[in-house]
Amino acid sequence: MNYDVIVIGSGPGGYVAAIRAAQLGFSVAVVEKAELGGVCLNWGCIPTKSLLKSAQVLDYTKHANEYGILVSEAKPDFQAVVARSRSVASQMNKGVEYLFKKNKIDILQGFGKLLKNNFVEVTSSDNTKSEFSAKHIILATGARSRELPNLKQDGKHIIGYREALTLPQLPESMLVVGSGAIGTELASFYNSMGTQVTLVEYLPNIVPLEDEEVSKQLGRSLKKAKINILTGTSVDSVSVTNGKCIVTVSDKKGSKQIETDIVLSAVGISTNIENIGLEDIGVKTDKGKIIVDAFYRTNIDGVYAIGDIVPGQALAHVASAEAICCVEAIAGLNPKPIDYQNIPSGIYTTPEVASVGMTEQEATEKTIAVKIGKFPYTASGKATAAGNRDGFVKLIFDAETDILLGAHFVGLNVTEMISEMVVGKSLSVTAKQLIHSIHPHPTMSEAIMEAAAAAHNEAIHV
Repeated sequence: MNYDVIVIGSGPGGYVAAIRAAQLGFSVAVVEKAELGGVCLNWGCIPTKSLLKSAQVLDYTKHANEYGILVSEAKPDFQAVVARSRSVASQMNKGVEYLFKKNKIDILQGFGKLLKNNFVEVTSSDNTKSEFSAKHIILATGARSRELPNLKQDGKHIIGYREALTLPQLPESMLVVGSGAIGTELASFYNSMGTQVTLVEYLPNIVPLEDEEVSKQLGRSLKKAKINILTGTSVDSVSVTNGKCIVTVSDKKGSKQIETDIVLSAVGISTNIENIGLEDIGVKTDKGKIIVDAFYRTNIDGVYAIGDIVPGQALAHVASAEAICCVEAIAGLNPKPIDYQNIPSGIYTTPEVASVGMTEQEATEKTIAVKIGKFPYTASGKATAAGNRDGFVKLIFDAETDILLGAHFVGLNVTEMISEMVVGKSLSVTAKQLIHSIHPHPTMSEAIMEAAAAAHNEAIHV
């Protein structure tokens, strides 16, 4: 059968590409070997947020007396928490299926592989092979948990993020390797459930891609929550003895062994570009990524790639934005290329982390003179009333032009606040403009106005 567009993969890049293509009048099919919605919806972003919401409710319940509410006991039903997260993922999966039906998108269940002359081979679960053709083929095959040579996952004692979402019972102890978003979020969740958690990071600070002040504040907060954090530490080996993991770690002081029930490997992702026909038709790759131009065209006419498999931040919202840009370019709508310097990120720990743009360290390395404004949550009436005063808002402005260069938040609800900074940065907003943009009181978001004022020494509440 012939289509205008075939999308291989149905994650936040693939399903967005398919729906936008259908909206623009193309005949569309999506090849998917597993669940609609991909890793993000089924095994990543969505179910983890469900788990973290349960953890937040548990934490509030444990501290209910601080809010004047009497609760006799608060303890987790771990199986029910996991079941709820799977139910949430299932609901979202059905939502994608509904949108495909609404937009008359065909679902080709199976493993997709590129063939020459714009054909796609789909191998079903019973190994039946079918061929389909399209004028445009969009690769959106995503990524999986990365495995280190000395940290081979067995799915039981040494696990990746997928197994961490559906453990049959709550472990007494867990060692998490890697402190990016996945590692810190799952460390935070299991700690809240009552597991004794050790978080190991090879670099000097956790969440090492974030502004250093933000990293240090999150570290203090997680330590206060009784997570054991080991930075500047490598995992040398893991052995399993009598059902326990014996982990050998080392730092500049030497090596030691830690006994734990579970080791969670959260050391990044590997792209799913193997065996999908790239070599057969000559699609160029570099260091595990498919090479594309600003509109996601590969070197082969009619073949495109988006999401985790191309250079750039491996984030769901980035994949979705790339999908729209790619499809609109195919349709001749002349979309504006994505500005990868204006991509927000969020980490949903307690407290949350959110950021966009240049860090203070990056500005220093580029010898850019900056003005920095900070507003602490300890001075926020809303944060104080909410009972969580850990964190701050930090804004970085060009000292000469007053234009916003970066925003770095840590605290309650900050992932809901960062979008204002994305819009502001896209419009070259200045500190003065933020100061004179009235924010409602009391809100967490007024910390943005106050931080801008602090950069000009005009702060009222700091």
